[in-house]
Formats: sequence, structure tokens, C-alpha cells
Amino acid sequence: MLLAPFVWLFGRPVVEGLENVPREGAAILAPNHLSFSDSLFLVLTSRRRVTFLAKSEYFTGRGLTGRCRRWFFVRAGQIPVDRSNPAQAVSSLARARKILADGGVWGIFPEGTRSPDGRLHRGRTGAIRVALDTGAPVIPVVLRGTDRVNPPGTRIWRPGRVRVTFCPPMDLSAHHGQGKNRQLVRQLTDELMQTLAARGDQEYVDVYAASVKNTVR
Repeated sequence: MLLAPFVWLFGRPVVEGLENVPREGAAILAPNHLSFSDSLFLVLTSRRRVTFLAKSEYFTGRGLTGRCRRWFFVRAGQIPVDRSNPAQAVSSLARARKILADGGVWGIFPEGTRSPDGRLHRGRTGAIRVALDTGAPVIPVVLRGTDRVNPPGTRIWRPGRVRVTFCPPMDLSAHHGQGKNRQLVRQLTDELMQTLAARGDQEYVDVYAASVKNTVR
């Protein structure tokens, strides 16, 4: 993968807890989201191939940056999703279930979008709902330093040190099949975000990142 040396050179990633990612079988990786480069570092440091449901804009960019981005996402097996299309948005979790049913690894940012202010925000419930429906383990992943290597909203890359911590899987075995229990799903999603906050260095705020972005605009 041509981008790999570039990403490794700038980020010099330090990886911890890789033993928490199962060598085979379905799994869900749920990281915090600070920068576009988060998915690049996660794909490159995981012991397994990780599939994201990536927004379709990543596959249509122009210029050298757009072509490189599109090439990476296609080669890495990422699936484009048009978030402006309600039908595709609804079917995205069905696609995730298919990835897991095939024994794959699904990557999802529970915040739903990049942090607009560097803080960790309230989690969306999709990861937990799919986990409860499929029985796949949820592995919280803490990313540090990606926002300094590739600052949000820019095409700039700066040398730095990225740390990727794969935390122990959440034990959801007692709740298998309860993906429609909204109260339980919300509770477990909050526990996921608290794990990311406790193992990382971001301040947690109980507000959706998208809501914060809308107030900043």
C-alpha cells in the first residue's frame, strides 16, 4: 500500500493492546475521532483488515489528494455510503451486519463525525445495537496525536507521534439479542464512551459532535 510508508513516517505509531483484537471471527472496532487520518492509522495498525462504511465524498475527491484518498479507501476495502440518501443511511447497519456475518472486522466511529473541538462527545448507538444483534465483541480504540499529525479541516501533515490503544473488549454476552432495548443500548453506548474517555486524554461532554458543529457554523 503506497500510502503506508508516508503515514508511518509522519505518525510513527505506537501500538498498545493489539492482543485484544481477535485473530479471527467477527469484531467491532470503536475508536474516538479526532482527524481524517484516524481511519488510516487504524487500518494500518490493526492485525486484521478493517472495513469502514465511509462517506461517499471520500471516493469522489479531485486532485492529487482526492485520487490518493480514493485509492486508499478502495484498496482498503472501504464501502462508500451516501449520507444524504436516507435509503443508504438506513441500510448501512445492514451492511455492517453482513461484514460481521462473514467473520470480518467492522470499524465505526461512535461519535458519528470528527470532534469539532478536541473533546470526546456523546456516542451514537449503532455500534452497540449491531453488537447486541450479532454477538460480535466491541473493542474500544483510543487514538492520540492524529489531530496533530493531520490537523482537522486541513490537508497538512506534520511529523508527530500517534498512539493507538486497543482496549479489552466489552463483555456484552449477557445482553445478546437485545438490540431493540433502547434503554440498554443507550446505557452500553455511554459505557463505551466512558471507556474511551478513561483510557484517553479527552474531556467528555454529553453532547453530540454534530450538534456542536452546527452551532460553530
